[in-house]
Amino acid sequence: MLRLLVGALVVANALFYGWSQGWLDQLVGVRAQGDREPERLALQVEPQRVHVVGASARTPPSLPAPASAPAHSPDRAAACLEIGPFSPSQLAPALAALQATLPANRIDDIKLEKPAVWIIFMGPFPDEDARQKKVDELKRRRVAFEDIRQVPELGDGLSLGRFGNRSAAEKALAELANRGVHTARVAQHAAAVLTHTLRMPEVAPDEQAQLAALQTPALAGRGLTNCTPY
Repeated sequence: MLRLLVGALVVANALFYGWSQGWLDQLVGVRAQGDREPERLALQVEPQRVHVVGASARTPPSLPAPASAPAHSPDRAAACLEIGPFSPSQLAPALAALQATLPANRIDDIKLEKPAVWIIFMGPFPDEDARQKKVDELKRRRVAFEDIRQVPELGDGLSLGRFGNRSAAEKALAELANRGVHTARVAQHAAAVLTHTLRMPEVAPDEQAQLAALQTPALAGRGLTNCTPY
């Protein structure tokens, strides 16, 4: 038994010695020397392309400081200005006055059209008693109304509704007739109105001063303001 144990130790020592010398690397799959030179050098790919650089070469050059923005930039100081509203008859003189400072292609004509207003009208009444009787009648029939005062071509009276076009007012009048209202009629409360606002999107500081100094009846007393969204 003792001789068997001694023989096993001798064989184990021999195997360990052979492995430590690298003789058994291919057999056991574990390298005795690890990834030491020169084996690691043999595994390099295109080693001739590797270059060692000094510390000064690794430090990127300092970037130049960004140039500071000019203290006064014309683009940043430009403003959007507008003036108006002008009626169609006032448009041409106002536009000519502005073109003394700015060319026509830098002036935009912003048109705004307010539609006519139509109402179902009662009146005018000969006196206050006649008006009050009609008010009481409308209340009994639960018909909404409002006072109309000093409207050109209508005078004082009562409005039973406002509408954006005549056909809508005529339809509402027919419905009121079915409810017993027979002395009302369709009338125009206000005519359609077209106005023009002159907008100048990019006005430089010197141009702003010139426009502000304009004193001419052609501008109809209007003053420059900052642009408003439409």
